[in-house]
Amino acid sequence: MFRIGYRTIKTALGAAIAIGIAQAFQLDFFASAGIITILCIQKTRRKSFQMSWARFLACIIGLLYAGLLFEYIAYHPITVGVLLLLFIPTTLLLKIQAGIVTSSVIILHIYTSGQVTLNLILNELALISIGIFCALLMNAYMPSVETKLSKMQQQLERNFSKIFQEFSVYVKTGQSTWSGKEITNSATLLEEAQTIAAQNLENHLLRYDDQYYHYFKMREKQLEIIERMMPLLTTIEIQLKQGEMVADYMKELSEGVNPGNTSSKYVEKLDHLKKIFKNMPLPETREEFEARSALMHLVYEINEYLLIKQQFKPIKKYSIFR
Repeated sequence: MFRIGYRTIKTALGAAIAIGIAQAFQLDFFASAGIITILCIQKTRRKSFQMSWARFLACIIGLLYAGLLFEYIAYHPITVGVLLLLFIPTTLLLKIQAGIVTSSVIILHIYTSGQVTLNLILNELALISIGIFCALLMNAYMPSVETKLSKMQQQLERNFSKIFQEFSVYVKTGQSTWSGKEITNSATLLEEAQTIAAQNLENHLLRYDDQYYHYFKMREKQLEIIERMMPLLTTIEIQLKQGEMVADYMKELSEGVNPGNTSSKYVEKLDHLKKIFKNMPLPETREEFEARSALMHLVYEINEYLLIKQQFKPIKKYSIFR
């Protein structure tokens, strides 16, 4: 189904406004204001601001080069080539190469005019200013993605909860019909969520941190540990009392996967569980030894999983997590 995105609408509206303003002021080459607006509208506010600054600075440098070379050499196509040979490396050196296209338009305006006058310079500066202003004005509105990120967070937590439920069942019974789709779904979800969270951060000019971005990075690290737990489960070939205790613990852990719970109480319970294991009789058979060894390794991984959450410290000013 054909769909027009909000960025397309902003670009069309911004270009129209820029051209209208430039035309109302009776500027020469007024349509160029629309081109500058189109080039300056970016996916995020910060990116738009950075690109606008780069293009403005590049245009100023382009005006200087054009004024000097055209006036002191000639208004000739070869001069245009020489100008670009000097201008492009300069923008690369100053890391404002995003302004090459915009500046080329300004440079060609001067070439077309055949002379550099104060009115022409003021005309070009006005075109640049109007184009950039309209772009920044359009980018002042950015649709909020916080609701989407919140839903992705909730889905991820449901996945984690399901994973630990299934781990619990397998450790207790040694059998499971679970497909493991929640693990692959979580990996895909995390990749998408981090991209959106990073983009959300770019829409805040004065904010250099984001609660969701750190949250999803934390969950990504936890997922890596969960993936390490998978092969450990398959090495537990017999059911033991210790296995039942770990299974019960994982079942309880699955019920606590949410941003409102701290991991401290689960770390304490896990420490208590490890103390109980140490006081239990030593294994009597090789199979029991291997199973208990795998269980202890599993407990270690769970502890690492919890420590990652325990170290997670979202920014208090914007945080919804405890």
